[in-house]
Amino acid sequence: MTARENYLEQKKRREDRIKNDPMFKVFMNQEKRWIEPFRIFGNVYYAGDSWVCVHLIDTGDGLLLIDCGNCGNTAMLVKAIYDLGFRPDDVKWIILSHGHVDHVGGAVWFRNMFGTKLYLGEPDAVMFREKPEFSFIQDSTDFLDDVFEPDVCIREGDILTFGNVTIRCYLVPGHTEGCVALFFDGEEDGRKVHFGYYGGFGFNTLTKAHLDEYGDTGHLMWERYAESIEKVADMPVDIFLGNHTENNRFFEKLDTMKQTGSRDCFIDSTEWKTYLLGKKEELKSFVAKQKELG
Repeated sequence: MTARENYLEQKKRREDRIKNDPMFKVFMNQEKRWIEPFRIFGNVYYAGDSWVCVHLIDTGDGLLLIDCGNCGNTAMLVKAIYDLGFRPDDVKWIILSHGHVDHVGGAVWFRNMFGTKLYLGEPDAVMFREKPEFSFIQDSTDFLDDVFEPDVCIREGDILTFGNVTIRCYLVPGHTEGCVALFFDGEEDGRKVHFGYYGGFGFNTLTKAHLDEYGDTGHLMWERYAESIEKVADMPVDIFLGNHTENNRFFEKLDTMKQTGSRDCFIDSTEWKTYLLGKKEELKSFVAKQKELG
């Protein structure tokens, strides 16, 4: 094959995927989703884009990231870290909310470049080994992207300490088997708050077709999702950190912060429980429609 023929073949393959793959759009022109990073409260900062959340925590002994963005988005994350006044090589740990392509993008790069330790819910580590296709890593536009073995598997009830930050971890299966919920405390000018983070709310992995292919032919994940919500809904949470920006009125709060100059808009002790119980009700309707499909 000549260089010209090779180019034209690759060009057609790319154009066909752009035309026929509905997921391709989330990997194109990702710089258009850029958001100026900012401090949320205390030592917790926002470093994600307008779709996928990334949170940076300054632990006093290195940086901790909760998620690391979509595949193909690592350069933007590095810029966000610099713009916050930190250094990417100070990222010592990354906790991954779950094992999907849009949340693990920078993981391997940070580990290879800086020795960053990667944490993932144990069931999703198993999924990476045994059913890697359910990570959707094949959707990445970089064919070199692949699943990986985490350095640490998170189990139910783990208490993890990073510098001056202690995080309580719970497995909340639903969106994936290995989704994690995280709880930790923060302080600013003597004011203390409780942070809460939930590792994935999407119903796209709860269709009958998806669960059947996954091997859950009894569709038990529907009930497990509801049980996960019940397990953590009553946790005291003052600041709800989203997994995606759609979870926690992100843009409404961002606009308020810009208009008022105050970050108090991120503090709402009712939002966590209200949102979680709302998702549980949405799940009932979703499941009912799935059952109608026969």
